[in-house]
Amino acid sequence: MLNDEVVREVDVLAHRLGTNRSNLINQILAEYVNYTTPERRINDVLSTIEQLMSPSRDLVPFFSPNTYSMSLKSSLEYKYRPTVKYEVELFRGGEEAIGELSVVFRTQSAALIELMTEFFRLWKQTEDAHLLPLTGNRIEYALYDGKFVRSLAAPDRDCSAEELAGAISEYIKLFDKLMKGYLNGRLDAHEVEAAYYSHMIRSAIHI
Repeated sequence: MLNDEVVREVDVLAHRLGTNRSNLINQILAEYVNYTTPERRINDVLSTIEQLMSPSRDLVPFFSPNTYSMSLKSSLEYKYRPTVKYEVELFRGGEEAIGELSVVFRTQSAALIELMTEFFRLWKQTEDAHLLPLTGNRIEYALYDGKFVRSLAAPDRDCSAEELAGAISEYIKLFDKLMKGYLNGRLDAHEVEAAYYSHMIRSAIHI
């Protein structure tokens, strides 16, 4: 049983933090016994991604604390500077997938849609050829009207929230850089694959 005044103060703080009474009490008790809850780890990962991406001129992060997702906006080097939004969602549990990355694009240009679809298919083929044999992780992909979705596999080794945030951040930056290079013609399919492979073999964590 909790004192009524304590409950009122907890509710006020929970509202200010964008959560509810139960989650806040759970978080307070977890911190007291030095236990990291799944919710706290997700918050730590996403807030660290925001910090890592904030200095970037190409990707603008948006994150609200105590949520399971965040977004990053990027402008394409294409006519009329259309934007692409990357959405990162992390799951509380799951042995194979820890979350998913969505690439959301809005354009009326049939030529750009065709190019982006080509790139998404190239990306999947590249990861099937190089990532799957290395990690054995089965990555799920989906392509909808204006949206490409890729699952985020559980890391192939234990890692801290900071390390996981770094791996996700570097993956998004690589995807964004190679997609832009492909769309504006600076990179062809072979160069995209070579750049991906070079990044992969230098990465300590694969997701």
